[in-house]
Order: sequence, then structure tokens, then C-alpha cells
Amino acid sequence: MTTPPSLNFPALHASHSGIWLTDGDGRVKAISKGEAIGRAAETPLIVMNAPLLGQRLGYGELSGLDLLELFAFVHPARFMVPTAAGLVKVLGIDFGAADEIEEHDIPLIYQAAAHKLLATLADPAWPEREGAWDSAQALSRLRWPWAGTVAQHLKKPERPERWLFSRLPEWEEVPPRTAPRSIELDNTDVTAHLDHLTGEGAERRQGQRDYAEAAMQVFAPRASDKSPHMLLAEAGTGIGKTLGYLAPASLWAHSAGGAVWVSTYTKALQRQLSQETERIYPNPDTFKKRVVVRKGRENYLCLLNLEDALQGGFAGRPAILAHLVARWAAYSRDGDMIGGDLPGWLTTLFRQRGVAALTDRRGECVYAGCPHYRKCFIEHAARASLDADIVIANHALVMVNAARGREQNGRPTRIVFDEGHHLFDAADSMFSAALTGQETIEVRRWIMGPEGKSKGRRRGLAARLADVGSYDEEGGKAIEAARKAAETLPGEGWLGRLQEGAPWGQVEQLLGAIRTLVYARDESGGADAGYGLETELTDLDGPIVEHAAKAAQAMDALIKPLIVLGKRLEALIEEGPDWMDAAARARMDGALFSLGWRIDMLAAWLSLLSRIGGPADPDFVDWMAVERFEGREYDIGLRRHWLDPARPVAETVVKPSHGVMVTSATLRDGQNWASAEIRSGARHLDRAASHFAVESPFAYHSQSEVLIVTDIKRGDMAGLAGAYAQLFEAAGGGALGLFTAIRRLRSVHGRLADRLAEAGLPLYAQHVDPIDTGTLVDIFRDDPRACLLGTDAMRDGVDVPGHSLRLVVMEGVPWPKPNILHRARKLYFASQQQFVDGDETVTAPLKTSSNTYDDMIIRGRLAQAFGRLIRSRNDNGQFVMLSAAFPSRLLTAFPEGTPIRRVTLAEALQSVRSGLSMDAKPLDDSLPI
Repeated sequence: MTTPPSLNFPALHASHSGIWLTDGDGRVKAISKGEAIGRAAETPLIVMNAPLLGQRLGYGELSGLDLLELFAFVHPARFMVPTAAGLVKVLGIDFGAADEIEEHDIPLIYQAAAHKLLATLADPAWPEREGAWDSAQALSRLRWPWAGTVAQHLKKPERPERWLFSRLPEWEEVPPRTAPRSIELDNTDVTAHLDHLTGEGAERRQGQRDYAEAAMQVFAPRASDKSPHMLLAEAGTGIGKTLGYLAPASLWAHSAGGAVWVSTYTKALQRQLSQETERIYPNPDTFKKRVVVRKGRENYLCLLNLEDALQGGFAGRPAILAHLVARWAAYSRDGDMIGGDLPGWLTTLFRQRGVAALTDRRGECVYAGCPHYRKCFIEHAARASLDADIVIANHALVMVNAARGREQNGRPTRIVFDEGHHLFDAADSMFSAALTGQETIEVRRWIMGPEGKSKGRRRGLAARLADVGSYDEEGGKAIEAARKAAETLPGEGWLGRLQEGAPWGQVEQLLGAIRTLVYARDESGGADAGYGLETELTDLDGPIVEHAAKAAQAMDALIKPLIVLGKRLEALIEEGPDWMDAAARARMDGALFSLGWRIDMLAAWLSLLSRIGGPADPDFVDWMAVERFEGREYDIGLRRHWLDPARPVAETVVKPSHGVMVTSATLRDGQNWASAEIRSGARHLDRAASHFAVESPFAYHSQSEVLIVTDIKRGDMAGLAGAYAQLFEAAGGGALGLFTAIRRLRSVHGRLADRLAEAGLPLYAQHVDPIDTGTLVDIFRDDPRACLLGTDAMRDGVDVPGHSLRLVVMEGVPWPKPNILHRARKLYFASQQQFVDGDETVTAPLKTSSNTYDDMIIRGRLAQAFGRLIRSRNDNGQFVMLSAAFPSRLLTAFPEGTPIRRVTLAEALQSVRSGLSMDAKPLDDSLPI
């Protein structure tokens, strides 16, 4: 293969097995690390993923002609796995099969890819041409490395190009949707619709049909207020639960004229749901109208922030990112920057956190006061969901909307919580409160705006509501009082002042006292050196109680004028004075919502401060914490969590609904429904929830195996790394290694990488490679010989076909971290856990060991990790636990019939090498999950 003469840049590739460089004439040679660094410093080189390459060379400042940046410019909003094989597939490069690519060929592939991408710029049929010329000119002024080469291949348009913000479509107001009709679904209709969705000739699966019929009950009219139909449904992997609940859901939505919200926890399931619903609405235009994907505001591109970035708010590399994001925004399906069609790898190419500044993470949205409001991606999604049949959302958004009540007109009456085993954790995060330095400084910025050398479009409350301050005396006084009160909150440099023992203001003084007390009470003995510390809010001395009282006075001085301002805004919006034009009304409406949010937050802080020196609230767990990462402090403060976060879920989300389904492949703890009742909030309802369970159709006795290795000593990092290496080599790749600590993951990675490279097995690692988690999984999925290391929390994000995942290795039992919150819940649920026997539910204290709550959590984690292995009837794989002391009581986490053996490492290696014999006849590999 030769390189076109029009492109003479050398290409560089480096991996754990070597470094290769090709010149402009297509000759490839292996070079040393020092030579590679020297060439990169003096000559523009074609590379892919410069941060990753720089890390592998030990040259963090490496830059060059990054193919990923060029791809993002030429094909914005197009998916690509960021590997040489990914380039070959997407660009159609003639280089044989992806699994035949040798590492020394990769520089040639880079050059061919660059040539193909640049040739696309001159192609009259290039679909992403509009806007490219103006973008290239702007990038040239920013000295983008590709700018000169792009300019040589890109023809100037005959007519001026439309500016991004004039090209985006506007949403239109529509009349409110009428309330859904009260209907009863018929079994025959539901099963017929399910047969239609699964397709003619598909295998008839009774488990799926039973599941769909059970799901019907949540769509029945409820008998009384705040007594919804609630169903807890466990469907083993392979049942086809997605279509099982979509069949009655879509039938009800069509017949009743209402919307069903399907809520997930992971982005992977959101993508799967979007694909599955295409079966219901095969026409693209109908699909776009009837199915809407919703996420939290912080996931979407903010057009006002982007405009500010494009007009000078960003400089240097972040400015280049902003222009590439603008290219993407023009072609994006929905403006979703986190898990949508913005390539996850794009943002990791830019070292500064530019992406966060392009979304609405601070609650600064001015809503109708924004000049781009009618084009806003968030508003597009929100309005489209009002008239949709199926709204695909996430647990956090469902809870936020229910708690804050901004979208009351579109509040769902029927909700399906898929990945329901995560509902408790999502609620724990959503309904918590944190009075910390990071949180208080955000409130200060929201009120006061930029201070000192701060840049950007951020404006304080007075600037956003200048007309109120000018025309309404009471409102103006409230704004000024809030501004003065906000000056007592922590400002820039607060953490440094605390570390130096020189806090400023009442709140900083409290945070300083908390920091001192937390360190004084630390009894870890350095076991968690470098990571967070915490202590309980008990036995507090006089000084910290005094600091808390002063901080409460400061908070009270802030919340009072904000409440007054909120009342004035409500009155002004209602009165409509002469000076209030449409823009002013829009700004006030947006500010009113933001005010309500901040007032609720401040009220929670005041309640938390009253706890210091006062009685404990039995519904909450409160503690003091110093947050650290790798020895660096980044936040300090007070934290409050619900003892049972499922309770506010029941009150704010479930009870107002008419029907709620909570479903998962691992909802129960073995055969016991107690964990499902606890973690879903069902036990807080007056009307008992119904239960349904159907087992997986997979033959786990012949498709899988659990091996517990007994001869790896605890704490032996060399032995642990050696075990991982040998197991991965024995499997020939397709292996996922899960860890309970980042430090051990990194230590093992450092010992594994070169060894696996010599065996031809690519190794990728979370918390090591400068690649986002979603992209790491995409790379892993695309290469059957790849190996991936991640923390235990990664287990739910890995959804890959069986040929790419054949082995899961865990370093040890994923015990819950024994922190203050966990200890409190362990004691609480030990006295509250429900025992369920058939249709009878009885609440009684636990009569088993004190580890019952821990075991429930661990078995759930193990079940989820094991569930990654077998995704179809043709899959087979092994689950290896490197823990000699693995408790037998946890073995019920694995599906019934799964072979489980305690073995030596040598025996485990022999088993992995030999693989599994399939006793069952392989069937259709397309079974839905």
C-alpha cells in the first residue's frame, strides 16, 4: 500500500509493544521512544489520539496532526471507534480485514485515512459541507494544526454560509395535551402486538409473553388517589424484557393518548431502547415524533455558552474544541453531549475541561430570556416529550422533574424503571444535600457574577434582573441585600485559605473548623491515605457549634431577600407593568425557577446547620467530610443523606403516578423480594406492590462457569498481576478485569501492559488511559482480542457481544465501603427489612447475622458482573474470583445451576484455556436482552 504524494506528513504510532514511524514515501520503521519524541517535537506528525500517544511516550506535551480532530471536522456527529480498525471500517480503507491489521501497518493506515478525509472535502456529495468553510477560517486563526492542509482541499462556497444559530430549527408552541383516557388493555391485543414486534417467524417465548401480560397491570386505571399500581418484575437475561414491557406500553400510549416514560440508569440501555422502539415505529418521521430521548440539562449543549466560547470566551485549545463542537451542533440529532452523537473521544483530546463550560451545569439558564431559546436543544426535547408516546429518560431526570415540579403539564402517569436495581442509588444522590465549599462558591457566583479576572458570559443576579432593580424598589432592595449577603460565602481561593489557617467569613470559618475536626478524629491510621476522610456529627465542642450558628445567620441573611425577590417576581409577572416587555417577562420567569431551586438548597443547608449542637433527625444521616483524591483536597463540608432514600421516591414519584413498573434482571436477592421492596420504595405505599419473576432461558450449567481461585495471597500485588496476565493470555483476550480500588487497578496495569502486548493482546484501562469510559467500552467491543481493566462500578456499563467478552476476573469481593452512611443504613435495615412469602409481606427485625444488609448489596453486584458474560444462547464464558476467602453464602448471587468450583490458579488457567463444552444446541443469537 502506498501513500498519495499529495500528503507528505510522516505518521507515528506507539503502543505497549513498540513504536513505528512512516515517512512521506510510505516506508515504515521501528524507532525508539527518544527518537519518537524528537521527531514529534520538530516535525508535524500524523497521529491518532495525541494525549494517549503522549502518555505512552512519556511526553505529555505532544501535539500533532490528530486524525480524530480531522475526523470530527469532516464527519461531525458520526460514530467511529478511535482505533486503526475503526478508521478502516468507517472510511472504507482497502486494507484487508480488521483482525489482519499488524501494528507496523498502522502508520500507513493513518496516512491513508488522512488522505481519504481530505479528499472528502472536495467531494461534491459531501453531506456535511455546509458551515465547513467558515469553521475552517476560524480554526485557521486559532492555528489549528490541520487548518493549512484543510484550506488546500476545501473550496470556498459561492454564497456566504449560514451562521450556525440561523441553521438550527425552532420549536413551535402546541396546545396542551389532553389527559389520557382510562382504558383496560386486553391480553390478546398485548400478545398480538408483541408477536408483531418480535417479527414473523420469531421463536415464541412463553416467558416473554407472561412478562408482557404481567406488565399490563401498571396501565390499568387506579382505584384511588396516591394508590398506584406498582409492579416489581424480575426477568432473567434473555427473556426479552425490553419488548416485553414496550408492547403493552406502546399499545396503551396509542389507545389512551398518553405518554409512557421509560427510565434507565445507564446510557447503554438508553441507546438500546432507542433502537428497540424503531420496531414499533419503523417510519423515521413517525419515530422522531413518537419517541423522545430525555436527559438532564447538564447533558446538552447550551447554545448561549457556545456563542460566548466562539466569540472570545475560550482561547487556545479550548477555542478549537468550541469550533469543532459548533460543527457537531449543526448536524447533531439532539445536542446531547454526554452519551449522544458527540464522539466521547473528542472531549478527551483537549486537556482543559471545556465541555463542562459548554453545558448548563450551574443552573444559570435564563430560559425564555435567552436569544437562542426557540432553538434550544433542551427545550426541543422537553416540548417533543409532551406529545410523544414513549419518552426514554434516566432515573435522575424523572426524580428531578417530580421534585422540582417544573414540567407539571407533562408529568408522566405511567413509568417503567428499567435497571430498577439502581433506583435506590439514583435516589440517594438526587435527594441528598451538601453544604460544602464547592457548593457555596457556586451560589456566590450565581448571585454576584464574575469577580476578579473571571471571564465568560456569567452574570450576577443584579445584571440578569437589572430592569427589576431599576423599576421596582422592593425588588431592587432585595437584589442588593442578597448581593451583600453573598459576600460572606466562600470566594476564589477559599481552599488555600483554609489550608493556611486563614479563613475569611462565617462560612469559611465553619469549613475550617470542620477540616480541623475531621483530621483530628481520623482513625484510619493511613489506611486510606490520599483519599476522603469523614467523621460523625456527634460530641461537638463549643467552638464548632458557635461557627455553625454564625454560618446559619449568614445563610438566613441570604435566603430572606431571595424569598422576597421571588414574591416580587411573581407579583410583577402577574401585574404586567408597562415597562415589562416580552424579554423582561421571559427573564423573570427563568429567574423565578432558578430562585426556587436556590431557596430550597439554602433551606436544606439551614436545616443541616441546625443539626450541629441540636438533636439528630431520625430520617437522615449527617456527617462532616474532607474530600480528597490522590492526596489532594478538593472539597470540605457537611453532608446529609436520607437514611432510606426510597422514601422520597415513593412520595414524590410513585404515589402521584397511576402505574409504576420497576424491572431488572437482578431485582431480587436470590428468591427473596425483600431487597426489591426496600430499594424500590414499594414498602412505603399503602397499596402493596405486585411481584412477578421469570427465569432466564439460558443454560448456565453448560454456558458458564464460576472459578474461585484459592492460592492468590491477599496483598500480593505481584501475584495478583501475574494471575490477571496469565488468565487474560489463556483466554486469548476478550477479558474484563474488575477492581475495587483505583490504586490496585493502576498497579496491576503497570505490570500487565508490556506482557500482554508481547502476546498480541491490546490492554486498555479506566483511570489510566486518557479515554472516556464509553469510548473504552466501544474499543473493547470492537476488538475480540482486547482486554479491559475497570473499577467494580464499571460492571453495568459493559454491554458487549459474547465474542468480545469471554472472561470476567474480579480481584476480590466488592464489599461496600464501611463509611458512616453505610453503617447507619446497615443498622436501620437490620431492624426494618421485610420478609416476603408469596403474597404475604411482614416487617420484622432481622434474625440473621449483622452482615445480611452487606450480603444483599454484594450479591447484587456479583449478579450484575456475572450478567455481563452471557447475553445470548450462543455465548459462553467464565467468571473468575481471585479471593481464597470468598464466602459460600454469596454463591446464590449466580444463576441456579451454574457450575462453581474452588480451584488453584493452575487449575483455573487450564479451564480457561480449554473453554466450555456446549451441551445445549446453539440457537438464535439475536435474543434481545
